[in-house]
Amino acid sequence: MIIIGVYGGSGSGKTRIVNEITSKFPSSKIQVISQDSYYKDNSNIKFKKRCLLNYDHPDAIDFKLLYKNIKTLKDGGEIKQPIYDFKIHNRTTKTILIKPKKILIVEGILIMNNEKLRNLFDFKVFINANSEIRMERRVKRDISERGRTREEVMSRFKSTLKPMHDKYIKPNVKFADLIIENHDNSSVNVNQIILKLNEQ
Repeated sequence: MIIIGVYGGSGSGKTRIVNEITSKFPSSKIQVISQDSYYKDNSNIKFKKRCLLNYDHPDAIDFKLLYKNIKTLKDGGEIKQPIYDFKIHNRTTKTILIKPKKILIVEGILIMNNEKLRNLFDFKVFINANSEIRMERRVKRDISERGRTREEVMSRFKSTLKPMHDKYIKPNVKFADLIIENHDNSSVNVNQIILKLNEQ
């Protein structure tokens, strides 16, 4: 199994680029796991307080479980991936059974902040996009997919997302084997990644 880590700021276009990569391979060969499925279980915290938590800090991620699950897949085992619901800011009681495949893509804004997890990646791809375009994409996505208001998203972006990006995401560009510039919504060339996967 080859494991690719795809990371970058919120709204950088990770999902679109990952989808473009996966479209080049049969579904039987490639699997994607998102860091977003591994936000910590906050069932012990009331909803109003969960709304105020900082979900862009590494402490929000259950890295212990994420590492364990990725390592299990790498070793040929099956996992039960959590399902996270952004509307309630918490995990659901359901899971998804995932079996190992030849290619595994792990994507998320904070995946390089855990050294043990980072060391599992065979190839690391940083998606770079400027702050304005990232905010625009984040506003559009959170309104349509996560039930947020424009004011809520923009306030959170300025107060939390941007400072967390500058502190915990941007510095991790140093770990990248490849940097993809994605400052507009035009097509992105993923041929270098495809070549790397085919080599492996």
